Amino acid sequence: MSTSNSWHLEGSYFEACNCETACPCVWFNPPSEGDCKLLVAWHIDKGRSEGVTLDGLNVVLACYAPGHMKEGNWQAALYLDERADSAQSDALVRIFSGQSGGHPAVLAGFVGQVLGVKHVPMTYEALGEERRLLMSDLAEVSIRAIDGIAGGEATIANPPLCVVPSHPSVVAKSESYRYRDYGFDWEFSGRNGYFSPFVYHP
Repeated sequence: MSTSNSWHLEGSYFEACNCETACPCVWFNPPSEGDCKLLVAWHIDKGRSEGVTLDGLNVVLACYAPGHMKEGNWQAALYLDERADSAQSDALVRIFSGQSGGHPAVLAGFVGQVLGVKHVPMTYEALGEERRLLMSDLAEVSIRAIDGIAGGEATIANPPLCVVPSHPSVVAKSESYRYRDYGFDWEFSGRNGYFSPFVYHP
């Protein structure tokens, strides 16, 4: 695997899946329903790779894990912000496919089949305790944080499996979740969500 030391991303992310809250997969336990239907969205506040600026762009990953997530065999589809030009798209594919190392390479190691890469219009919103994604006619997701016992956010830090190791994850619950592409048709609510800032680098 080729790596590069000249990239850095930071911003905010959220994810939602079909597991009960809070998702047991982060502890290397089986998914609540035997499989995992995961959608992850990132908004890059500041990003650079090989001199290419990535500020303000969004990236989405849809993953299907047919069983225990640590066993791999994930099917994954990558979606890039339609505003990304060719150089930005190339950089995002290299990073989020794991070719450039860092934590994305750890996640990519679980993927057994890449379904495809698409450029689509997408809107990412971070509104207090809510996170929302609208991606063309393919996906619409909204999650809201769960209050902790002392008020404020309930968080999980340093689990053995996570999308973002740089920050604790705020535990949330989905208000809506819809995804239709590559033969998948997922729709549910009241299930698991996480969100946090993120920092990725080699």
